[in-house]
Amino acid sequence: MTRFGQSDDLRGAEFAEASLKGARFVECDLTDMVMRGVDIGGTDIDAPWLAEAGASLIVNGVEVAPYVQAELDRRFPGRADRRAEDPDGLRAAWAAAEKAWSAARDRAASMPDGTVDASVDGEWSFAQTQRHLVHATDLWFGRSILESEDFHPVGLSYGATSTDNPPYADVLEARAGRVARVRDFLATVTPAELDKARTSPHGPRSVTTRSCLHVILGEEWEHLRFATRDLDTLAAGN
Repeated sequence: MTRFGQSDDLRGAEFAEASLKGARFVECDLTDMVMRGVDIGGTDIDAPWLAEAGASLIVNGVEVAPYVQAELDRRFPGRADRRAEDPDGLRAAWAAAEKAWSAARDRAASMPDGTVDASVDGEWSFAQTQRHLVHATDLWFGRSILESEDFHPVGLSYGATSTDNPPYADVLEARAGRVARVRDFLATVTPAELDKARTSPHGPRSVTTRSCLHVILGEEWEHLRFATRDLDTLAAGN
């Protein structure tokens, strides 16, 4: 199988009458890609950033991105409020995310032993996803909002591959602690605090408390979608 990686620049390439059947694209930039007269039956696309404002996906002349977002909001009650602007809205949005994740953890706990550590198609396991959310909260809430460098050791950064396997109970404890920090912060946050300028955890770019919370909520819902998808696959025995 031919493999293309970061050192291969395929921008502007043209594939004419070529077979890409069964090809797999992982973390690739496919923006502005144009396909004409193609057979895409059975194609499975996972594009988290399709939720961003202005994102577009056109199939046979039909803009489908809004339909995709509306269906995801239907499947995951509370997801539509992830960009709430005011304190009450953000409190409700966080409560909905907490409730959804609690149900997902209960489901995983009801499945056969080892489910939380099982990987589907090389993706993070359920436990690793929880670890990543610990790290994401430490980044966008801890570093940017609290100006703290208190990163929990079980946290797993984006794109990282982990060879360690901390006890799942430790992962859940770390996750619960981070969730509680955000909940407690939101309990008393004011509109003025939401407008306060912060520094992005990834550089000098200025953000606000509100936008940091939006990132955290986005992480919560996107990774819940991934985790739910993989639990479905494991439950089906595929």
